[in-house]
Amino acid sequence: MLVCCLCAEWCSNCREYRATFAAVERQFEDVRFRWIDIEDESDLVGELDIADFPTLLIAAAGEPRFFGPIMPHQEVLARLVDAHRSGADHTPLANDTLRAVVSRLR
Repeated sequence: MLVCCLCAEWCSNCREYRATFAAVERQFEDVRFRWIDIEDESDLVGELDIADFPTLLIAAAGEPRFFGPIMPHQEVLARLVDAHRSGADHTPLANDTLRAVVSRLR
């Protein structure tokens, strides 16, 4: 499973959220976490439209499972990761742009 935080260095919410993201990463050693600055790594993000920060992308088995802004609270992120890790939602998102991003991240 892959959990990506899509952010921007200029965003104060993102800078503050980085420690929270790292703390949750330490809770889930079997999950791959990735912090992506959408400007520095624009080649990975491609045409993906990100409206709010922080935005989370979760993928499992090479398919996007969650994409959207997230409340910047550790408990919210931990519950979301745990729900997807436990297989609570196996439905991939039908979005070719998201699939392309996940493919580039693999």
